[in-house]
Amino acid sequence: MPRTLIPLLLGAAVALAPAVHAAHAPRAHQVTPVAPKARTVRTQGSVTIDGHRIEYTATAGTLILKNKAGQPTASMFYVAYTEDGGHAASQRPITFAYNGGPGFASALVDVGGFGPRRIEWPAPGQVPAEQPPYRLVPNADSILKSTDLVFIDAVGTGYSRILPAGKPAMFYGINGDARAFTQFIERYIQQNDRFESPKFLLGESYGTTRSAVLALDLVSHGVYLNGVILCSTVLDFATLNNTPGNDLPYELYLPSYAAVAWYHHRLEPQPTHFRAFIQTVERFAGGPYAHALFEGSALSAAHRQRIAAQLARYTGLPAALWQRADLRVPLSVFQRRLLGDGASTGRFDARFTTPELQPLLPGQGDSAAGAATTAIWGALSTSFDAYLRNGLHYPSEHLYVQSSAAAFKAWDWGRYQPPLSALDEGVGSSQSLARVRNVAPALARAMSNDPGMQLMLNNCRATG
Repeated sequence: MPRTLIPLLLGAAVALAPAVHAAHAPRAHQVTPVAPKARTVRTQGSVTIDGHRIEYTATAGTLILKNKAGQPTASMFYVAYTEDGGHAASQRPITFAYNGGPGFASALVDVGGFGPRRIEWPAPGQVPAEQPPYRLVPNADSILKSTDLVFIDAVGTGYSRILPAGKPAMFYGINGDARAFTQFIERYIQQNDRFESPKFLLGESYGTTRSAVLALDLVSHGVYLNGVILCSTVLDFATLNNTPGNDLPYELYLPSYAAVAWYHHRLEPQPTHFRAFIQTVERFAGGPYAHALFEGSALSAAHRQRIAAQLARYTGLPAALWQRADLRVPLSVFQRRLLGDGASTGRFDARFTTPELQPLLPGQGDSAAGAATTAIWGALSTSFDAYLRNGLHYPSEHLYVQSSAAAFKAWDWGRYQPPLSALDEGVGSSQSLARVRNVAPALARAMSNDPGMQLMLNNCRATG
């Protein structure tokens, strides 16, 4: 350091001290960043399915994602269950499973449905069972009998975290999310020698959206799939969103309204044969009801009155309400008005109900989690955290994030679809929101490029 700068930096007293030549000045201690490492913990377990005892290895761990420069961008957490002692283990089917949201971890499809252990869920009306302690029991309905399972937490959920070389924009969106899962699956296949295994994807809710784009990405990388399993399917968001000018959700939701009304005995008279009743409503929804909505203001008053009366018979909501709503009752209104006693039905499972704090308000309020969520959320969060620590012996200094509001709020919904020739034509087609939020063409292209891929769609409906 030049002597003339010493008084400016250190003061006059320091200027009296002997100057130190720059070449001999002590260097600041430099800390080399420690590259994050993958971590795995293995435990053994067993489950009996259809009378057949299956011994398995449960692996809880992380896998590091990297950018093109080899820098770690994210650490993705997973729980894998692989059968022990099977012949040609490297060729046993393997299913990569995940939940939706976006912004939800995959515990719900693991201990909530398909893994070898499951939560004993509280049944509708069993309020004491909604409180701890909760129980995890062997899952006799697990699909581990037919396939190894790898449950993956999306970046920002569970124990999956963004690392210094990564940014939220790289993962919080339709495209970035699919790319992260593509890299994870490719690395998992490579590290565990599963090249020859029949490969399946299993997604729930937004996980089905992910599966469509992920399938196309994997196939384009040469990772062909034997099948894609969609649970609570949402490929085209126009089927869900009640936006002005889009009547499709009203038509598609009507049979579910009827099923819920039947379950809660809100129909007069109450149909005796449930399945026949729902089939009748489906025909009405796709026929007279759809035509009435299409006619719009051209619909005569008498015809409108007849349609409203029929809607009332099918849903239990008053015909006057259907008239006031212009024959279009959104789900949130149906949930709050069906029971008529200040209670609201669940959105994901309408068997559950919860009282409203202020029934006369126009909406439930931001703090209203919903009846089904209120019933199961505590059991899911507590049981899975305890399972990771005590069952899988995977303690962590981080909190397990079941639901990430940050990921959901930052989500980039844009998606450029592969061109589909004449189906892709039209004024403004490249900017259409309905188009960029419809991932069905991506799945169609994946199936076209991978002709052996099979597709299974599973959607819940009340049964009689």
